[in-house]
Amino acid sequence: MDAREHWETVYRTKSIIEVSWFQREARVSLDLIARVAPELDSTIVDVGGGASTLVDGLLSRGYRNVTVLDIASAAIDAARARLGPAATNVRWVTADALAHPFL
Repeated sequence: MDAREHWETVYRTKSIIEVSWFQREARVSLDLIARVAPELDSTIVDVGGGASTLVDGLLSRGYRNVTVLDIASAAIDAARARLGPAATNVRWVTADALAHPFL
């Protein structure tokens, strides 16, 4: 099983709150981002963001240039569904972070 298959399986067989890294609010990350990128048009890329709630927090704080990258389309789909119409304000990338051309 390759990395993509592994993560697809994780996100297809567990709910988002069942994974050990789940946080209802990514407060520490949000606070750190606010300190280093206070401008709301800053480019923010959540690498390995998957179904994380970080994107929710970024959007609620007003960030406008947000990308979520994850190897698992199931994780991206879960985050998109959770955000509903707000998901259109995010650039979603399904790719391996080690191989993706970020430029």
